[in-house]
Amino acid sequence: MTGNIKTDNLTAIADQFTQTGKVVDVQPFGSGNINDTFLVKVSTQQNFVLQRINTQVFRQPQLVMQNMRTFTEHVSKRLQNTPLNRRWEVPNVLPSKDIQDYYTDANGSFWRAISFIEASESFDIMHSGEQAREIGYALGMFHNLISDLSPQKLADTLKGFHITPLYLEHYNEVLATVTPQLTPEVNYCLEFVEKHYSLAPILENAKTSGQLPLRLMHGDPKINNVMFDTSTKKAVSVIDLDTVKPGLVHYDIGDCLRSGCNPAGEETENWQSVTFDTDICKEILQGYLAVAKEFLTENDYIYMYDAIRLIAFELGLRFFADYLAGNFYFKVKHPEHNLARALVQFKLTESIEAQQATINKIIQDVK
Repeated sequence: MTGNIKTDNLTAIADQFTQTGKVVDVQPFGSGNINDTFLVKVSTQQNFVLQRINTQVFRQPQLVMQNMRTFTEHVSKRLQNTPLNRRWEVPNVLPSKDIQDYYTDANGSFWRAISFIEASESFDIMHSGEQAREIGYALGMFHNLISDLSPQKLADTLKGFHITPLYLEHYNEVLATVTPQLTPEVNYCLEFVEKHYSLAPILENAKTSGQLPLRLMHGDPKINNVMFDTSTKKAVSVIDLDTVKPGLVHYDIGDCLRSGCNPAGEETENWQSVTFDTDICKEILQGYLAVAKEFLTENDYIYMYDAIRLIAFELGLRFFADYLAGNFYFKVKHPEHNLARALVQFKLTESIEAQQATINKIIQDVK
């Protein structure tokens, strides 16, 4: 996780964000695929999260920080004006000693510090219906708190992110330059993508035609980005705010259900057993709509199934293209890792398609 970062360097970098006290410990933290993340313990102040931003992915990291500042300030004001009857926290950007949102080290690496949500934990796999409802509630709360923040106020820090036709274009470019080894798994993926070409533009077309409005979205609402209070077991925060940007809330809904309704988990090696759990889907949507009903339109419901199916396909497409290209984007533990991840997502898409009627009925029932 630490790559080529020495421990004493990490301590010195963490020290740039301490206001009082001494850095006691810096440990790798979380399981993100993009940034390097560490938990910093300080002698006289609260722990905080230190991250090295992957500038190959986020090419304008200052804009990422500007977005985060705009977003967190807006939500903090909303929470002051509409107090909740339960705990809800927003990770805050911590200033460096020279009052910047970030620190650049001698190698040009871009670092930032964020407040740590104390007495909280996250999960990679759903463990109960109650937890699933809380995941949905968390995403609904997140969307609700920014539903009155204009999308124009945030920069688009990841051009093309979640624009499925662009991922398909990139995939075709990669395919034109490589000759994959045709194993049964690779063949399955190639055929799967070919069969789903027409699926790619469905949400973008709805946006262009004005059926779905541009809003702000989280961009990566996987279930392990929802923090739970360790004592009440209730959701208390949505973290990992790098990808908050203008887009469609459908990308978030699809992503949340894609990651939440796969009991086998995203990293399972037994890809053929992957299924989409409609019971969990119902719980998540109930939790989500309890808060999100306030701002959703009839068209939002019409495109919900399409979003659930599309985002699973899109992520599989991205993993498969990265595997074919030589694993440049996502961190991998072995050369076939992205292929294995793609197989999981494609199998999940298949399971979603097989249960289309059930999923549509759930959406109608919980409206």
